[in-house]
Amino acid sequence: MTTPATDHKRYFTDKLGISERLIERCLAEALSAGGEYADLYFESVTSTSLGIDESLVKTASQGVSLGCGVRVLSGERTGYAYTDDLSSDALLRAARTAALIASGPARELMQGFRHTEGDSLYPITGATADAEISSKLALIQRADAAARAYDPRITQVRASFSDELRRILVAASDGTFASDTQPLSRLNVFVIAKDATNTARGSSGGGGRIAMDFFESARGPGETDKSPEHFAHEAARTAILQLGAVAAPAGEMEVVLGPGWPGVLLHEAVGHGLEADFNRKKTSAFAGLIGQQVASSKVTVVDNGRMPNRRGSINVDDEGNPTQETVLIENGILKGYLSDKLSSRLMGTPNTGSGRRESYHHIPMPRMTNTYMLNGDDMPEDIIKSVKRGLYAVNFGGGQVDITNGKFVFSASEAYLIEDGKVTRPVKGATLIGNGPEALKYVSMVGNDLALDEGIGTCGKSGQSVPVGVGMPTVKLDKMTVGGTGS
Repeated sequence: MTTPATDHKRYFTDKLGISERLIERCLAEALSAGGEYADLYFESVTSTSLGIDESLVKTASQGVSLGCGVRVLSGERTGYAYTDDLSSDALLRAARTAALIASGPARELMQGFRHTEGDSLYPITGATADAEISSKLALIQRADAAARAYDPRITQVRASFSDELRRILVAASDGTFASDTQPLSRLNVFVIAKDATNTARGSSGGGGRIAMDFFESARGPGETDKSPEHFAHEAARTAILQLGAVAAPAGEMEVVLGPGWPGVLLHEAVGHGLEADFNRKKTSAFAGLIGQQVASSKVTVVDNGRMPNRRGSINVDDEGNPTQETVLIENGILKGYLSDKLSSRLMGTPNTGSGRRESYHHIPMPRMTNTYMLNGDDMPEDIIKSVKRGLYAVNFGGGQVDITNGKFVFSASEAYLIEDGKVTRPVKGATLIGNGPEALKYVSMVGNDLALDEGIGTCGKSGQSVPVGVGMPTVKLDKMTVGGTGS
């Protein structure tokens, strides 16, 4: 009987001819100049991408990527080489190249590997990668038709679908030996709406590590609609709403963040600052603050890579370690950082299984998976009622943050005025301006309606992109600066 772990491994051993003996030879070569640690990261990715614009198929592609990255660590230095040729000669050559970072006597490779048996957080059989391309095209055609039918003011629709099946094998000189097969899918809808005087945009989408039935309509009580029609209607609704929006007010005011995707503000303004490499280099606003109060006592933030089917989840990270749920901030107290092997070794802190990379071309670094704030005790309607005059931000577009000081700027793609405890007019052009560590100190109410995003998050760091998830319940901040042109 084979376990999921041995099934993943057999793809590399049986199909690609990567034997443990070859891996041991490569690791020995990588450490031949005296490095302290070495690892091999094998990756095979098959992908599909489809796009329609003006109801016509404009893009259609399928691809395969295959290769191996070899890393050697010596102190704080990293040697890295990669190859798309998996022959023994090419792999040994890459290992010798990565070894050049080190100097000193050759180190002996430990004997034997510890095979990591990862969990199974997502489907392999039945994943969207197995579906016919006609079925994937049908999804975006349905989205296109639904968005156009929503309102005659919708003048342009673009819809896309992408998926991949990523297989990895990680072997390291510390005995790590792990493999995984990771499906990933995403459907996106973008629309433009116009009336006599205004133009507005709207977008929506969803996905995750899922099977095709994810995109079916809700089938019973309590189920959420993830159909192409649902995402099309959300994109169209947002655009039409903006046509009638008034200019956002400017100034310091109470702000309520809605549940779900607004957690992207938490991800950017706080999450990146809690990645161990920034703190090891003391370039984060959170450096040296473990054990100190960094947020309101109502705030607990976790990063959890073990949530079934979520976009940010992985059975093992890209260094072969099982992912885990890590409490970053608990009742306002900073508890720890997200760490990979290098930061863990240099800082003397636990490895949280957070080593991630975009592909075999890249070195791993500490990254988030699914990052969110836990529920509080407040009813969402009571949070709204508590605000005399403020802003209710339901959805966000782009944003940016300076890791060194925590300052951020985010644009709200869907927001409303709160007047005398009631949500009133939609506004446009609202931006939220603040400082991550400071902003969390003004959290005065936390709802009991935690939601995660629909499965669209992609995080960039140091030129690398990885899929992530975000989330939060409804949250009230007593004070935040809002940028706008209204009064």
